[in-house]
Amino acid sequence: MGFSVSVGIMAYNEEAMIGSLLKAIIQQRYCHGRLHEIIVVTSGCTDNTENVVRRYMQKDHRIKLLIQSQRKGKASAINLFLAKASGEILILESADTVPAEDTLEKLIAPFLDPKVGMTGARPIPVNPKDTSIGFMVHLMWTLHHKIALNAPKLGELVAFRNIVREIPKYTAVDEACIEAIIKDKGYGLRYVSDALVKNKGPDNVCDFIKQRRRIAVGHKYLCRDQKYDVSTHSPLKIFKVLIPEIPRNPKGIAWTAGAVILEVIGRLLGLYDYVIRKENPYIWDIACSTKRW
Repeated sequence: MGFSVSVGIMAYNEEAMIGSLLKAIIQQRYCHGRLHEIIVVTSGCTDNTENVVRRYMQKDHRIKLLIQSQRKGKASAINLFLAKASGEILILESADTVPAEDTLEKLIAPFLDPKVGMTGARPIPVNPKDTSIGFMVHLMWTLHHKIALNAPKLGELVAFRNIVREIPKYTAVDEACIEAIIKDKGYGLRYVSDALVKNKGPDNVCDFIKQRRRIAVGHKYLCRDQKYDVSTHSPLKIFKVLIPEIPRNPKGIAWTAGAVILEVIGRLLGLYDYVIRKENPYIWDIACSTKRW
């Protein structure tokens, strides 16, 4: 039968994507696991997300809907999922992503190794590469991929053993927070580079900086509170994998320089939020362009 699997989807106003995601999860092919349940936690939704989920519930009894009337942050929604999920393996997937048909199986298989505690997929952005921001989004995820091959950094779609009771409710970087908990329990991380999941990055500078700023300050609080530093936080590791990725043409060089500048701005603003404003964006302002595919 394989591992029983509980999938958790945390959703805030995701009516445009939630149906496609549920369909993709239901249609997954398994060998080492079996889908036990899909738990959708909605937090303060003001759109049609919950009605879309209810329509899918009528088609598949494994889908469950948990509603938070007020938006309390993604970590709060994850803790509700952790309290209700009963599968041996728990999977967290961002509500604005879509996995390939065999992705969940590829995330589950490594758990045959008892030393593995958490696995992560490879995000593939759907942004066009022929725009400056699209180029930057693809570059960011390429660097993430290159670093994760040697020092796993897991995000967007992760699977882990059902040994995490809760995460700090004020974290803005939930997957990294779970990484820290899993490693603290003595388990290893596994980046599964052929487990693909589509996502959408920002398509404007404002949203790009907004997203990078939130992640930067989230990592600061993670380091302070859980004494954990993600592999992609190291400038040295980033530049080691960046150099070979720089295109050998003027436009590519300019766009790469722009990506570096925006990342630096995002990190500096995150540092400002952490040190000066002492602000923890665990309920964050959505980068709206990441929701439009």
